[in-house]
Amino acid sequence: MRAFNYVAAGDIQQAVRLLAEHGSEAKILAGGTDLLADLKSSPHPPRMVIDISRTQGLGGIEVTDKGLRIGALVTHTEIMKSSVIQEHFPALVDAAHTIGAVQTRNLGTLGGNLVTAVPSMDSGPTLMALDAWVVLAGNSGNRQMPLTEFFKGPRRTALKPDELLMEIVIPAENIGKPVNFLKSGLRKGQALALVNAAGSLWLDAKGRIREPRIALGAVAPTVIRAPNAEKCLAGQVPTPEIMVEAGKIAAEECKPITDFRASATYRKEIVEVLVKRVLMHAHAQALKK
Repeated sequence: MRAFNYVAAGDIQQAVRLLAEHGSEAKILAGGTDLLADLKSSPHPPRMVIDISRTQGLGGIEVTDKGLRIGALVTHTEIMKSSVIQEHFPALVDAAHTIGAVQTRNLGTLGGNLVTAVPSMDSGPTLMALDAWVVLAGNSGNRQMPLTEFFKGPRRTALKPDELLMEIVIPAENIGKPVNFLKSGLRKGQALALVNAAGSLWLDAKGRIREPRIALGAVAPTVIRAPNAEKCLAGQVPTPEIMVEAGKIAAEECKPITDFRASATYRKEIVEVLVKRVLMHAHAQALKK
């Protein structure tokens, strides 16, 4: 590991000032589960590491007028233990539980998982299926955007050089929305997803599907939505047949690769199965409301 400078930012303003000053030569340290591995192996390590792990204003889980706010420094373990998330979005707990080992979940942060922007991330699909947005803090002020616009490619996001992810918000109108998350991997624990999927929906007064959302990971350069599959569901009676059809359409919308873990064809077959299952589970939740 090569030498680098280190600064612990006391507040968000100091952190973004340092980012603006050092630009691409700086890296943010939160939980460190990804960064420390990169520091050891990268041929071009950063000259400055900005530690935000104790920076004020980046933690906390709370329901506000805007919706459910999750600070970027909230760890996966905190998500799993949160009574607020357990009550409103148990699928977020399920997703957090699939991330790495206990040590990784204790240190790794939700913000770090999103900023790393690995296509197979487990935190992204459920948030995307709930229309979450992110708030970015920069040297010239804050801005927000839908999570669907945040991911730009493998390990690439919409963050500018002087910005950091501050918080994630699930909008108030989606508090309690039925949603389900499932993951397929080569083993039950500590596995990268071959495919992961999340589905959410409301039921209208006549029992028809309203505002369906389907999000997929590990089947494209970023976590993606499946808009054509969503269109086929909207306004429909939630039958097993329509959910099977949505799975088939979603499989055609994704663009998985073939690698040493699975073929593209196999991944598409998994998409069909997982989409059907997450929709069925979300529907079962909706019937209980």
